[in-house]
Amino acid sequence: MQTILVASSKGGCGKTTLATNLAAARAQKGRKVAIIDADRQHSSFHWCARRAEYDNLPGVLGMDGSPSHAFERMPEDTELVIIDTPAGITEHQITPWVERADMVLVPALPSQIDLDATAEFLDMLGGLSPIKRGKMPVGIVGNRLKPWTHASQDSVELWKEMPFPVVGALRDSQAYVLLTGMGKSIFDYGSELVRRHQDDWRKPLRWIARNK
Repeated sequence: MQTILVASSKGGCGKTTLATNLAAARAQKGRKVAIIDADRQHSSFHWCARRAEYDNLPGVLGMDGSPSHAFERMPEDTELVIIDTPAGITEHQITPWVERADMVLVPALPSQIDLDATAEFLDMLGGLSPIKRGKMPVGIVGNRLKPWTHASQDSVELWKEMPFPVVGALRDSQAYVLLTGMGKSIFDYGSELVRRHQDDWRKPLRWIARNK
């Protein structure tokens, strides 16, 4: 069972977007996937519940609770667990989740405020024992990028100076907002427009596969 922790200290940076679309991508490949929603808003948990209403979509199990409680209830045939953490998470709060994870994905937005918050969060992560010892990979996923703008291009260059690699860049699109609200994902469609968004996920999915 592979466990991916999606975390950031900044609210609204795309943790749920990353968690739900990643879950759907793997579920569409026939894998048994669960999301542990540790956020008080339970956005991922509600997404899983809405998704279960569609007979034509592979389901994703939604769970909540503490690390020990959630994993005790985890079905034995689960192949992938994605942990969606709350905004403002502290070192004390994230440590139990890190101890359960195989890797960490950190979504980041292209603004100076978000860059500063991401840098501080990555410094905190880098001090945690399994990450400090190089036992756990950490990857940055740029979110809501407008590749044709200088602001987004500059942000990508600044992310490259951070202590962990940039493993993906997702373009800005209302499709994520609309589909997440429906319990769906960009991986549940095959139109040409949606396939362009799916292409953005090739790099992070390859990075995840290499770090099994």
